[in-house]
Amino acid sequence: MTISPKLLKGGIALLDPTTGTILPNGIISLQYNPDTISRTLQVQGTGGEGGDRSEALRLKGPPVETIKLEAEIDATDQLETGDGTAVELGLHPQLARLELLVYPTSRQLQSNNSMARSGQLEILPMEAPLTLFVWSKQRTTPVRITELSITEDAFDTSLNPIRAKISLGLRVLSVDDLGFSHKGGTAFMSYLQNKEQLAGRIAGGNPDTIGFSGV
Repeated sequence: MTISPKLLKGGIALLDPTTGTILPNGIISLQYNPDTISRTLQVQGTGGEGGDRSEALRLKGPPVETIKLEAEIDATDQLETGDGTAVELGLHPQLARLELLVYPTSRQLQSNNSMARSGQLEILPMEAPLTLFVWSKQRTTPVRITELSITEDAFDTSLNPIRAKISLGLRVLSVDDLGFSHKGGTAFMSYLQNKEQLAGRIAGGNPDTIGFSGV
């Protein structure tokens, strides 16, 4: 008998930013892992054109890393097995769960409105949960969701979406954004240290291979 290896799902984990504990219903796994993930690292250097030459090789902090991915969700299998929620609502619950990642809660909005009506001069922006993008043990990092695009391309007879494509834009949050004492800062340092360990698994190259003999 052939035993297939367990396929890990990529996804998002929502944590309490103070305690670091996973929030209720705080795990959102992708139904199907996307085939492609695009990552961009914008270097944070102090040197530049016309800048101080003594600063040309200095880095003022981690690069700004952005991640883009597209995933698909489909209610077909649930509909075939007679899943009650899928039959009644299609993909509405899954889509709502994703959309709430970029909404403050209704309670937060009502609270801020009450404080504003009572004459409080300073209303602090509402804090979202600590969001982690999880793509295996080697790539778990705190992120801010910068873009969420949803394309619904199939519907049932009640106009519930039953197939959709999700496009996510993420910005990695570093210790520059969160600080070292924040739970997200700790998660970022683990992410960076894991990169260093992975890089150390590759043997150093031979200068002759690239035709380099020194300066």
